[in-house]
Amino acid sequence: MAVRLSPGDVGLQLLENSFATAGGLIALILAFGSVSGAHFNPVVSLVDWKLGGLSTRALGAYIPAQIAGAITGCILANLMFDLDAINISTKARNDSGLWLAEVVATVGLLLVIFGSTRGANAKATPFAVGAYIGSAYFFTSSTSFANPAVTIGRTLSNTFAGIEPASIGAFIGAQLVGALIAWVLIRALFPHFDATTVVVAHKQEQT
Repeated sequence: MAVRLSPGDVGLQLLENSFATAGGLIALILAFGSVSGAHFNPVVSLVDWKLGGLSTRALGAYIPAQIAGAITGCILANLMFDLDAINISTKARNDSGLWLAEVVATVGLLLVIFGSTRGANAKATPFAVGAYIGSAYFFTSSTSFANPAVTIGRTLSNTFAGIEPASIGAFIGAQLVGALIAWVLIRALFPHFDATTVVVAHKQEQT
């Protein structure tokens, strides 16, 4: 849609993408936070699992569902805009600066999520996450994928948002490095972090 509305203006296309992503993410977290903890992202689930907030069984169910959801969403987007359902991307993203950006984007996202779910800030988490991702479109050179499932899904979109299959290994690797760094920082910055904080926050939203 952004490319069709603003042909030739990459900056405006990026701005349109950032607004759509931020707004949609806030809405989805509010809608599904009480169902699954709004676990749309494998690195979020992995860190939550490491902190003891997610069982191994749940982790094993969430990650395939997240990848399937990202793939299905990309196929639906292709069909909505009269493209082939499977539209393999040819957009190369294989620069070391992009990989570093994915580390930074992932660390920041996880710190925002696990930091904002503490105490009185829990209800602000959807807005904090949306604001972070919207701004990270512009302060990271990679436009902040920060999500292995989304990275896989975007290989099926040969559009402004796509990434070629050959580029995803390094992207996902950078995201996992970011997750590891974030886990260390969460343990250091929040030494009394309660592993059930995220779960409790979702229950509070239901009351």
